[in-house]
Amino acid sequence: MTSMPPHPDATPDAAPGTPTLVLIGHGMVGQRFLEELADRGVTERVRVVVLCEEPRPAYDRVQLTSYFAGRTPDDLSLTDPDFLARHGIELHLGDPATALDRTTRTVTARSGLTVRYDALVLATGSYPFVPPVPGKDSAGCFVYRTIEDLLAIEEYAENVRTGVVVGGGLLGLEAAGALNGLGLRTHIVEFSPRLMALQVDEGGGRALRRTVEGMGLEVHTGVGGKEIVADEAGAVTAMGLSDDSRIDTDLVVFSAGVRPRDQLARDCGLPVGERGGIVIDEHCRTGDPEVYAIGECALAPDGRVYGLVAPGYDMARVTAEALAARFGGDTEASTVFTGADLSTKLKLLGVDVASFGDAHGTTDGCLDVVYADSRSGVYKKLVIGAAGELLGGVLVGDAEAYGMLRPLTGTVPPLAPEQLVLPAGVASEGGGALGPSALPDDAVLCNCHNVTKGTVRAAVTEHSCGTLPEVKKCTKAGTGCGSCVKSLTAVMNDELAASGVTLDTGLCGCFPHTRAELYEIVRTLRLTSFAALLDSHGRPEARNGEGCEICKPTVGSILASLAPSVGADGYVLDGEQAALQDTNDHFLANLQRNGSYSIVPRIPGGEITPEKLIVIGEVARDFGLYTKITGGQRIDLFGARVDQLPQVWARLVAAGFESGHAYGKALRTVKSCVGQTWCRYGVQDSVRIAIELELRYRGLRSPHKLKSAVSGCARECAEARGKDFGIIATSQGWNLYVGGNGGADPRHADLLAQDLDDAELIRLIDRFLMFYIRTADRLERTSAWLERIEGGLDHVRDVVVHDSLGLCDELEALMAAHVTHYRDEWAETLADPERLARFVSFVNAPDAPDPSVRFVPERDQVKPDLTLLAGPTLPVRTLEGTFA
Repeated sequence: MTSMPPHPDATPDAAPGTPTLVLIGHGMVGQRFLEELADRGVTERVRVVVLCEEPRPAYDRVQLTSYFAGRTPDDLSLTDPDFLARHGIELHLGDPATALDRTTRTVTARSGLTVRYDALVLATGSYPFVPPVPGKDSAGCFVYRTIEDLLAIEEYAENVRTGVVVGGGLLGLEAAGALNGLGLRTHIVEFSPRLMALQVDEGGGRALRRTVEGMGLEVHTGVGGKEIVADEAGAVTAMGLSDDSRIDTDLVVFSAGVRPRDQLARDCGLPVGERGGIVIDEHCRTGDPEVYAIGECALAPDGRVYGLVAPGYDMARVTAEALAARFGGDTEASTVFTGADLSTKLKLLGVDVASFGDAHGTTDGCLDVVYADSRSGVYKKLVIGAAGELLGGVLVGDAEAYGMLRPLTGTVPPLAPEQLVLPAGVASEGGGALGPSALPDDAVLCNCHNVTKGTVRAAVTEHSCGTLPEVKKCTKAGTGCGSCVKSLTAVMNDELAASGVTLDTGLCGCFPHTRAELYEIVRTLRLTSFAALLDSHGRPEARNGEGCEICKPTVGSILASLAPSVGADGYVLDGEQAALQDTNDHFLANLQRNGSYSIVPRIPGGEITPEKLIVIGEVARDFGLYTKITGGQRIDLFGARVDQLPQVWARLVAAGFESGHAYGKALRTVKSCVGQTWCRYGVQDSVRIAIELELRYRGLRSPHKLKSAVSGCARECAEARGKDFGIIATSQGWNLYVGGNGGADPRHADLLAQDLDDAELIRLIDRFLMFYIRTADRLERTSAWLERIEGGLDHVRDVVVHDSLGLCDELEALMAAHVTHYRDEWAETLADPERLARFVSFVNAPDAPDPSVRFVPERDQVKPDLTLLAGPTLPVRTLEGTFA
């Protein structure tokens, strides 16, 4: 990177005949402008001087919060080390412009440097708005805008326990996530009635708030800060709110919006908007034809100041084209900037939030189609025009379809709107899912860089791009906010497949390795954390990052499976492991439709004493839970609030019950018939072996759930051949079947070995399960794995029975380590007050029940009281069968 040394009061003009272009500001938009200039050859014909206020070159402000996840300032840099030198660009760091003289066409910097310009581009960005509350300058008050701000917050937070973020918009939620990640009890204060008021509607705001509060943050909406209270030393001790309430806090972060940095323009007489922003025309020219403005400092022709990076990039492109034409280019400036799409997709506090088009439904005659699921914090709304065209939408909690929906804005979708908002599994029943093949070539996939589907396809077919990084480099798609990466990958893979090219088999965009390869890496190198694995074996662009929703639970499962062998802590809710878990694992219970949870104690082999049966009945009665005997020979208790889970489990653990792991990708049950002990047809003691197997493999984390059964004779009353591993008794011992599956895609298990004694049976199951865990793909059941793995059943038999790969001793040792180190997760949780602290409905009111969890009576028990689906053409139907 280039940084100029101190300068005298003036620098010489450019070489005779060489014009000078001055750029004031070197943020994301400024750097993009320089790249656009270089792409058009302007830097070969023009001297380019950049004045930058910050002490470092342009960095990714969109990913600013990832600093707290381990990324360094250098990781965030957007400036290639030799880019500036290669193009002869003069960068002056820590030396902002202080004066602009339009008469002499000179810019003066803080150092005294004076540069004469032929063209000037203002990319000064914006500054944080700090509400004029008394005490705002107290020690412990910060803004959240630059890397230097983050460094200061991080240092101050080392000695405090509570923080308040003023502002519940995009950056405010980022700041709240940072404070939470630093271990502070975090409050969010938002003057609007909901979080992210500009992006989401009321329903989306409710879903977002519920999810944010479920993460332990406290949200205060509809109130503002009235004063900052400081101690005698001038340090923050509390914040008073406009409703006369008070939050005791040690730190305050102001993130209540930004204002355009237009003071230079004001001082030199350039027109600015009434509420700020340098007025520009469609070519990004200001009131002075030699001066341009781009990014957050500019007031666009449509009267907006755009705070998103994509419109700034559009302005950079338009300005670069205009200057290329002006300074001897071969083409005329043809592109213009009159306004921009405000569509955005972000992950805030781990929650997917997206909005696009007319998200608030302001178009005359438009209708809304809405899907809301409070149990999982999902809210989806599509705005549909009178002619059936998609006008916009809001997605909270599940923004998977954003990459497909946004490019279809303004068109009539190929599927009914109701299908587009329903969950994937339900939607597919009604006519399939929307994929990239449905998009036309002129559909814009990457809004940040205005890249169409056709451009991505051309990158593959015409420019021989075969990987996602190559497509990104060729098109710049996916290098902005990153929300288009999934659609981008799908289009690339479709095009590669059509060309007969072998596809990238990496687990996700973060890892080039398969799940099986990652398992081997963790096992061999004895890695004990996700961060260590990502930093050492992730794709280069993903290292020092946070991972994604594919790799995090996958690696979490691998670490849990190998914990005893690699020296990791097997408890899934401690430290980094907690952030890797799927939804149900977060509270060690299954989340149900109305936001309540089900409780499934383990009943090995389906055998239970009358005393334990009575305990379950008493617990269900005392807590008003719905009870159901399952197909796995267990008793499920439904309807517990999250705050009731420890209370229920305390009773169950005291009676000798353990977690049934119904919430995890682990062994569920080993069901059995009564066997020869009671049945006149039985030839072996099926209950005994079922109990032994269930107690041996309980808590074993795997790529997908595991089910088993033991039948005491060939009549097969336990349905063992429909299980991942099933055992059927013979007069000579046991037959072992593997790879079975019930459910939507049933498959009969295949015979692996026969007439085994107890020790042989257990040894082969140990090997089979550990070989499956070692080699299966993410979320791959044993049935699919057995059909996919090269060589199929014969290969598995060679490995597991005949030890063809010499792995059996190792596989047995891994299982032995699991058995030795098993601990009941609920017993561990109940023994630790800190672990129990997460089980509350509302952090700021831990004793208050969740009012949205309601029930109605049915058949002498209870069932959820909730609304399923609402929309303009769909009546609101309750579970009672009546219509609202």
